[in-house]
Amino acid sequence: MLRLRERVSDDRTHSGYGDLSYRGGTPPAVDILAAIILAAGQGTRFGSQKLLAPIQEKPLVRITVENVLAADVDEVVVVLGRDAESIRTALGDLPVRFVENPNYADGMSTSVKVGISALSTETHAALIALGDQPGVTSNVVDRLIEALRISHKPIVVPVYAGQRGNPVLFQSGLFPEFATIRGDQGARDLIVSNPSRVESVDFPFAPPGDVDTRDDYDALLRSIVQ
Repeated sequence: MLRLRERVSDDRTHSGYGDLSYRGGTPPAVDILAAIILAAGQGTRFGSQKLLAPIQEKPLVRITVENVLAADVDEVVVVLGRDAESIRTALGDLPVRFVENPNYADGMSTSVKVGISALSTETHAALIALGDQPGVTSNVVDRLIEALRISHKPIVVPVYAGQRGNPVLFQSGLFPEFATIRGDQGARDLIVSNPSRVESVDFPFAPPGDVDTRDDYDALLRSIVQ
């Protein structure tokens, strides 16, 4: 069931990740942990703008963004493309920053690059999440953040019942490597090119589904009812 977890305040501040191993030269003065939500795709297989499809009386993308906001991140950047104004309106009252990708039709990699380039130079790490995965909970995001803090590895990925998935967390020392990604593969090549720099976080359940087709959407609605 898609249920948003309320943020629980504790002794940590959102910039309290100073013990993370920074691998990009001189550490930034302030450690910002950002989330980039990719909401720029064409969604051609769905037949209409899937990110605005209603789930429990909310647009699908809004649930995704609210879940990420409920995690321990400092800022959320939403990358827009197709139907940018409609998606902006759906998220308008949420504390997020919008950037537009004029080349969104050239694949997911272009949106990742736009999101990375929009981050402050003080950003220490960035979570890259898909806008059409409302089943990714704040608990999943927080587990990834904790693994980054403990492992000191530059990439942290979730593994759902043995299957690698999204979202993925990257330390800023890897940001220059995003210039090499192409097409619709996102950052997959950065993950598989050097397994020794990847920390995996295991979850005992199946990967949260992304909504690419009407069948995916119907299956998601059925899972909520159950």
